[in-house]
Amino acid sequence: MKEIHVKAFWDSEAEVWVATSDDVPGLVTEAGDADELIGKLRAMIPELLEANGLLDQDEAVDIPMHISSERTETITYRPV
Repeated sequence: MKEIHVKAFWDSEAEVWVATSDDVPGLVTEAGDADELIGKLRAMIPELLEANGLLDQDEAVDIPMHISSERTETITYRPV
């Protein structure tokens, strides 16, 4: 099985990590922290691959996952 590439970014308004993947049709999820996000991805990716006919339902398979994350912050400086 080829490696699944997941892109995650911090949504500062919603205060959650959002994850998507071009390799997994329909994958969009969010979570408050990285561990929670990874847990959701571990459950959702096989389900979505199976639903899209991209997994053989009769065979166990390892699915390698690579997560790239990005977070942009603003630092406000106020002179004393």
